[in-house]
Amino acid sequence: MAIQEIYDAVMEYDDTRVVELINQELDAGTDVKTILDEGMIAAMDMIGKQFSGGTLFVPEMLMAAEAVQAGLDVLRPHLVGTGTKPAGTVVLGTVRGDLHDIGKNLVGLMLEGGGFRVVDLGVDVDAETFITTAQENEADIIALSSLLTTSMPEMEKAVAAISEANENRNLNIKVMVGGPPINQNYADKIGAHGYGLDAPGAVALARTLVGD
Repeated sequence: MAIQEIYDAVMEYDDTRVVELINQELDAGTDVKTILDEGMIAAMDMIGKQFSGGTLFVPEMLMAAEAVQAGLDVLRPHLVGTGTKPAGTVVLGTVRGDLHDIGKNLVGLMLEGGGFRVVDLGVDVDAETFITTAQENEADIIALSSLLTTSMPEMEKAVAAISEANENRNLNIKVMVGGPPINQNYADKIGAHGYGLDAPGAVALARTLVGD
């Protein structure tokens, strides 16, 4: 089965093969959503399980995510053409005062591989930029990343600003937070809707939040 070959190519981190196989399937008239769901999202879910189980590590997860990204670049115009809706829209960025992006980038790749539309604002992002971008893109979730303990107060301010915007601007945007200095207790303390321990955990959390 050719879809299985796409799955296997992702599991083997072979982005060139992923693109070749997807193009073959598109030429053969295979349903675009089937390619996405069974060939790539299923593979990324397995990668996430293996990472969480300790049998696969960040470099491998990043290579798999890049293979999926290569496939998504091919599929995206076809998904738009068929009107296929993403699982949800996530505005992603590292909070003001923090210039680190490796973890954020991996989360973004995993979210896209999991079927989400991601608007990545980069690093050193202030609260109002998160909010206005989320409004403009009708986002379901704002995902805040922080690597430095010194930027944790900025994360707290951003969560408070988003909460205030939800009330005053009639929005319903969920907030998820993550990064090395962040834990569940801190997420609860600052009023975030959820905490992602790692990239696979962020995808699982995002799926939960859009289902609420």
